[in-house]
Amino acid sequence: MAELSDFGLIVLVVASGVMLALLASKLSERYPVPAPALFLLLALAFPVALPHIKTVERIGVVAVILILFDGGMSIGWRRFRRAVVPIATLGIVGTFTTAVVVTVCAHFLLDFNWTLSGVLGAALAPTDPAVMFSVLGDKEIHGNTGTILEGEAGVNDPVGIALVVGMVEFATTSGASPWSVVSEFLLEMTIGLAVGVAGAALLVVFMRRVRLPGEGLYPLRSLAAAGIIYGLASVAHGSGFLAVFIAGLALSEVEVPYQRQIQRFQATLANLAEIVVFVALGLTVNVSQIFHNRVWLDGLLLAVALAFVARPVGIAPLLAPMRLRLGEKLFIAWGGLKGAVPILLAAFVILGDVPQARRIYEIVFVVVLFSVVVQGSTVPFVAKRFRVPMRAVGR
Repeated sequence: MAELSDFGLIVLVVASGVMLALLASKLSERYPVPAPALFLLLALAFPVALPHIKTVERIGVVAVILILFDGGMSIGWRRFRRAVVPIATLGIVGTFTTAVVVTVCAHFLLDFNWTLSGVLGAALAPTDPAVMFSVLGDKEIHGNTGTILEGEAGVNDPVGIALVVGMVEFATTSGASPWSVVSEFLLEMTIGLAVGVAGAALLVVFMRRVRLPGEGLYPLRSLAAAGIIYGLASVAHGSGFLAVFIAGLALSEVEVPYQRQIQRFQATLANLAEIVVFVALGLTVNVSQIFHNRVWLDGLLLAVALAFVARPVGIAPLLAPMRLRLGEKLFIAWGGLKGAVPILLAAFVILGDVPQARRIYEIVFVVVLFSVVVQGSTVPFVAKRFRVPMRAVGR
C-alpha cells in the first residue's frame, strides 16, 4: 500500500536523522564542540521542508519539560540547597538585569524600537538547561560553580518564559502597561512554585506507597507524574516548567522503589529530547534567510554584545557579594550559554503575531548558534584560564 510506503519513508528519514545526531554527539567527545551545536548545524544542512512553527513550539515545550525534570534530578536537592541563594539570585534577578542590558544593546545596535528590543531582551535573557547539562553534565567542577550554572539554567527558564509571555502581551495589546509584564511574572512564578511543591510532596508519597506490577512501569509513572504536574500548573496559569524542575529536585533525594532505573530512564529521555528539539529548531531556519537583509550580522553583533557586555554587566552586581574567587565569577559570567529555550521563546513571539517576529526569530537563532559553538566550545579553556578545577567524569 502507498500509505505504508509513505509512512515508511517518514520513519526512515526521522530515524536516519536521529542516528546522524547520535553520531554527531560522538564527535563532541573528541572535539570541544558541544553536541547541541552539532545538532543545529546538522539540521541547517538537512534539505527538508521547513516544519510549521506551531509544531516545533510544541516539540520544544515537551523537550524542555523532560530536560528540566531530569535536570532537577541530576542536580539533586542536596547540591541545590548548598547554592540556593546564588542560584535564585542569578536565576531570577539576573534574568531581569540581563534582559534590560540586552534591550539597550538591541535598541542602539539593531535600531529596534524599545518594545521590540524588550521582546528580544526577554527572549535572550535565560540560559539554556539542555546546553548547560550537555556541557557540564559529564564534568565535575570544584566548589559550587557548576551547581550555580546548572541551577541557574533550571530556574531562569520559567522566569524567561513568563517574561516573554508578558512582553508579547505588552507588544500586541493596545493600552497594555509594563505592570502587565510584572503581574504575569508574579502570577506564573507563584502558582508554579505552589504546584511544584505540592505536586512533589504528593508524588513522593504516591511513589513510596503504591506498588506497581512490573519494574518497567516505575519510570513511566514518574514521567506521567511530571506531565501531570506541568499540566496542572499550566492550566492554573502558572509556570509548569518551574513546577517540573522542583519535582525533579524533590525526587532526587527520596528513596523510592527502582530509583536508579527511574533516573536512567529520565536521563535517556532527556538526551533524546535534546537531540529532537535542536534538530527541529534547526529545521525552522533556512540558511538563505540568515543572510537576507544582514540578519547574520545583526545576530553576530548582538551575540558579541550579549557575551561580553550584557551577561557580565547584568550579573556583576549580583556576583560581587558572593563568596567566590574572581576567576569563578568570570567563569560564571562566560558560562551563560544560550540554546533551545531562547529559540523556543522566539517561536512564542511569532505565534503571538508580534511585529517583525520573523526577524527576531532569526536573530535569536544566530545568537544561539554563536553561543553554543563559540562559548560552549571554549568552556573547558575558560575554566583552565580562570583556574576553575574541572575534570571529566563518567566516561
